[in-house]
Amino acid sequence: MRIDEILTLELGHKHHHDSQPQSQSQSQSHHHYHHLLSQIESSINQAENLSPERPLPTTISDDLRRSLTQLAQSQSFPNSIKLLVWKLSFRLWNACVDLSNAASIRSRSSPSPSILAEEHAKLRHLAADLLSVAGGVVGVPSPEIKSASFYHKTGVIWHELRKFELASACFERATDLVSKIDANSISSAGERKLLLDLCIARSRTAWEVSDRNVVVALLNRAKSLLFGSPEHHKALANQYSVFGKSVLSKNESGALNEALRLMNEALDLYEKGLRAARTREDMLELKGLKSKTLRFISAVHLQMGEFESVIKCVKVLREEDNGDRHPSLPVLAMKAWLGLKRYVEAEKELRGMVVNKGIPEGVWVSAVEAYFQAAGTAGAETAKEVFLGLLGRCSISAGAAVRVAHRVVGNDGSSCEGSKVRAKVLADLVSDERVIALFSGEAAAKQRMAMQAVLWNCAADHFRSKDYETSAEMFEKSMLYVPYDIENRILRGKGFRVLGLCHLGLSRLDQALEYINEAEKLEPNIASAFLKFKIYLQKNDQSGAMNQIQAMIACSDFSPDFLSLSAHEAIACHVLPVAVAALSNLLNFYVTGKSMPTAEVVVLRTLVTILSQEPNNEQEVLKFVKRGFNRASELGPDCFFGKGEVGRREWNWFAVSSWNFGIKSGKEMKFQLCADFLRLASEFYGLLVDGQGQVDGNNVMVCKSLILSVSAILASENQRKIVLTDVEVKQTVELLDRAGKLLRSISVGTRLNDDQVNSIEADLFFVYTLCAYNIQGRLNDLGSQLLLVKNFASSKACEPKYLLQIGLNALQGPLNHEVAAFALNECLTALLSSPLPEYQSVALIVRKLIAVANVRRGDADDDAVYGMYKQAYRIIVGLKDGEYPIEEGKWLATTAWNRAALPVRLGQIDVAKKWMNIGLELAMRVPGMESYRASMEDFVGGFEKELCVQNIGKNVPQLIV
Repeated sequence: MRIDEILTLELGHKHHHDSQPQSQSQSQSHHHYHHLLSQIESSINQAENLSPERPLPTTISDDLRRSLTQLAQSQSFPNSIKLLVWKLSFRLWNACVDLSNAASIRSRSSPSPSILAEEHAKLRHLAADLLSVAGGVVGVPSPEIKSASFYHKTGVIWHELRKFELASACFERATDLVSKIDANSISSAGERKLLLDLCIARSRTAWEVSDRNVVVALLNRAKSLLFGSPEHHKALANQYSVFGKSVLSKNESGALNEALRLMNEALDLYEKGLRAARTREDMLELKGLKSKTLRFISAVHLQMGEFESVIKCVKVLREEDNGDRHPSLPVLAMKAWLGLKRYVEAEKELRGMVVNKGIPEGVWVSAVEAYFQAAGTAGAETAKEVFLGLLGRCSISAGAAVRVAHRVVGNDGSSCEGSKVRAKVLADLVSDERVIALFSGEAAAKQRMAMQAVLWNCAADHFRSKDYETSAEMFEKSMLYVPYDIENRILRGKGFRVLGLCHLGLSRLDQALEYINEAEKLEPNIASAFLKFKIYLQKNDQSGAMNQIQAMIACSDFSPDFLSLSAHEAIACHVLPVAVAALSNLLNFYVTGKSMPTAEVVVLRTLVTILSQEPNNEQEVLKFVKRGFNRASELGPDCFFGKGEVGRREWNWFAVSSWNFGIKSGKEMKFQLCADFLRLASEFYGLLVDGQGQVDGNNVMVCKSLILSVSAILASENQRKIVLTDVEVKQTVELLDRAGKLLRSISVGTRLNDDQVNSIEADLFFVYTLCAYNIQGRLNDLGSQLLLVKNFASSKACEPKYLLQIGLNALQGPLNHEVAAFALNECLTALLSSPLPEYQSVALIVRKLIAVANVRRGDADDDAVYGMYKQAYRIIVGLKDGEYPIEEGKWLATTAWNRAALPVRLGQIDVAKKWMNIGLELAMRVPGMESYRASMEDFVGGFEKELCVQNIGKNVPQLIV
């Protein structure tokens, strides 16, 4: 029967005094009550007529709350009014129950379920408040319990909605209602359970708002409401257990100790409930909960590192009636023994799991992981044996094998030796046929891929630590988990390549080549081609390496980066010809105009640097330097060398390198190479001059390079004994013209002073003069030759030694007596003008001038020759003995004396006397000619006497020095 029907019966049996006539004030009060109650009933009618498909309107709860507030202002109600209020409260409550049941059945399509739930909770709260306002009713048993029940159920709903303030208010109101009742006087099991549930519910709400002191007080208070009921013990113990697990989940400071205290309280309540239990069902349930709690306590002890306590808990569980055989016990025991460093007992627990078929796969896999993690490398063999033992007695999934393999690999920072042991155990494990069989079929494809990844990563770690032996073994094992199908051929090819790398690291070149060849069969690509290149380098097979460069270029996935990498590898192996070949091929890709990772100028610079490390590569160096100049001319200096300071450094490197190679080649007598390099140097230096105007430093280098290049051309001609062709002469003239213009601009520039002229190196002008003189002589331009030498003589760069060289040079090859006489006379003048003349050079010049005079004048007119002898005599006069070279003085004296012989024979007495006199005078100034002088004086005396008798046919005695 419904509650409203019971209340209807109660209203039908009114007391006698209720039917007595009422006073006027009572009539007005009843009218007021009925008006409020009619408003409340109207709102309840609306609630009863609500459909679950439509949202609850907020106006119902608002109207009920206003009417209830007015009703609560009255001091007391007649029993009939109270009964009406109770009836209305139950009607409202039942309406809420109907709505809640309907909502739980229909699909939850409401856009705001939380709002609907809050409105539903408000209506239930109003129903509870109606009972509270009405108070006790005559004829209704335990009204406080009923009202408290409403508040308790409403508080639970508010708690679920996380409206903890409202939930706490409901629970506190319910507590106030039942606090007036003596708990011992309650005989109904349901009413007693309400008292306990109310206390537990209050503790849950206090827990949510972190009021731990209130929680402890309420839980302790709940212990007095157990009434010896197993159900009550279980409920309270469950709540202690929930709080314990909640503490652990938050991972707060001191959480383990608090969780352990709460779990111990739960354990104690389960034990008391077990003693109070009378039915088999209650006993079994409580015993199971007690064992579960004890296992939980063991886990907390394990987490706290209290391993002895764990062992005690496990022992208690195993010694109970019918012994607890939960699969977690061996794991807990094993971990505790491991914590105590008692590996024998831990291994015993682990091995005991092999024969225990009730232990799930996940549990024993976890146990194997824990054992291996604690025992480390020493436990690797045991873990392997346990796993293989499990394979023989139960069905193991491929996923479990992957987990064990992952654990065996480990990541605990083991030593290199320990890591090797782990890898060896893993290799034995994964190569077992029973393990491989777990991964067969499409169903295990994901796990097979995972196992291959574990093995691959293990091998990669050992490869990075340069343990190529272990790495190769693990890569081989990983290949066991790669199917032989089209989809996995790329993966197999990758496996063969890394195996090739491992054997390459072990210097097993033949095995490495075999693996790479297999990889190429499965997946021909640039990676395999490059590895073959490395192998050929290691074998010092230059021909094979060069051929492999072409094979790399032919690959579909080729990238020019591999040529740069090949060059680096070749340099590292000191196989420079291969490096040159790689970079030479790389240069071919720049012509296409494609974007390249490395600048072309860098490649050329690297090539020149490599070639310069070995002798006799100058011709190759010249080829690449010339290519650099051609590309710079084609693309523009900024585009080729780069802009800014970087580009300037690159340009300077090529210019200086050309210069240095030219000078080096010249020193090595390789004059043709010298000429080519220096001509290139002038072009490189000229690039920047042309681009940025006249820069003095670069003008000087251009000029020097051009002049020395022409000098090298002429030296090469003498070396090869092959006369320059007309075309070559014309090119040389052009070079000299450029050099001459630059030389004049440098010499007469307004910004130059004497010091700057000297810094240009005076011999530069001299070399230019010599080269130009040589070329003009080939053109039979004698006038230009003389003008050239005169210009040099008038320059600030002129020195006596240069004039002497020019004079001597003019006396060789095609003779130009004008130039020779001019140069030697200018040189003689300059030498005699110096404070300390070099008389050795003076003597040489005098002799050469006498020779030139002889050629120009002939013997018929020897005044010029006589003048040179006379000039020599005047130079000697006043000098100390030996200051003028004695041998040269003797030569002058004897040759002058000997020149008198012909005039004597021809009867030219005056001419003869002139030469004899100058000869005698010179002999008198030269030490060591005393005997000659005596003979000469005797002849002169006799010659005079004979002149008197006109006997002039006597021969003059010839003097030989």
